[in-house]
Amino acid sequence: MAETTQASEPVALRLVDREFLIACAPDEREGLLEAAAYLDRKMRELRANARAPGFDRLAVLAAISVTHEFLALRRQQGGSGDSTADSLAALRRRVEAALDGQPGPLLK
Repeated sequence: MAETTQASEPVALRLVDREFLIACAPDEREGLLEAAAYLDRKMRELRANARAPGFDRLAVLAAISVTHEFLALRRQQGGSGDSTADSLAALRRRVEAALDGQPGPLLK
């Protein structure tokens, strides 16, 4: 069994007009950046079609949209996405933990 403990390093993610630092293992960095870019695009699409949406509302709407897409894909694959679902759940927990401990967006 491979060792799962790796040193975490901070990764700066930009969502709409906010920047967040998220700690992740070096081998998960590219996947995290890709996920953040996808989420950013979703949030921007929603912002373009909404009336004065706040960041929190955009984040919830984007989460619902992405989850809907994920579940539709999983149904198409006959529910064989269990390992993907586990990986996404683990990533979600890590992002939530990082956001809970973060004082707010980074200032530049």
